[in-house]
Amino acid sequence: MSFQVPLSLWLAALVVVLVALIGLALFFSGWKRFFRGKFGNGFGRVIAGAILLAAVTLIVAIAINLRTYHRLTYERPVGTLVFTQLGPQQFRSTLTQANGQVATVELRGDEWELSARVLKWTGPGNLLGFNALYHLDRLEGRYQNLEQEQHDYHTAVDLSGGGGLDLWSFARSHAWLPWVDASYGSATYLPMANGAEYRVSMSQTGLVARPANAAAQQAVAHW
Repeated sequence: MSFQVPLSLWLAALVVVLVALIGLALFFSGWKRFFRGKFGNGFGRVIAGAILLAAVTLIVAIAINLRTYHRLTYERPVGTLVFTQLGPQQFRSTLTQANGQVATVELRGDEWELSARVLKWTGPGNLLGFNALYHLDRLEGRYQNLEQEQHDYHTAVDLSGGGGLDLWSFARSHAWLPWVDASYGSATYLPMANGAEYRVSMSQTGLVARPANAAAQQAVAHW
């Protein structure tokens, strides 16, 4: 699926490039002046250039991390989950994400749970038209019995990917960060059953899972 890059993002990228060029110019001209004996002026330019380059590096690191997220406008498909029973409370789960990535893992328990991290924008971010973003966090097995849930072996797989600065965690631990709301996570869970298939979507209210075949419908009906 392709989408048009908003003008605001092109403008933001242009600003970052300009700041990087200014930072480089200040940094190297500062060293040049420094070696010519103009220590005060040269040192000031080096520091100013270094600060600008550090800011650009931080922005690029954040941008790299945001590439692991998906744009969230209206409800959109996240992926499908298919289960094959291997034994008592033991299932092979195949998660096929909307972007084509496939993960096959063994889960223990009676239910599956899929969670996601959601980034929302406030203030100027909203005014610039930035959409909410999400990426899947992890898939794990759950037990219906509380005693088993507290003491039995748990299985989970990390789906977050990674790369760059983890903006979601950084924003949660630094509440002063402007424009970013990382207080929102989402999860959905349904029963596991042999041959069951579920379709998962993400909406503005969170993850939504629905049975996609008769085996899943029957499992939900007897849940």
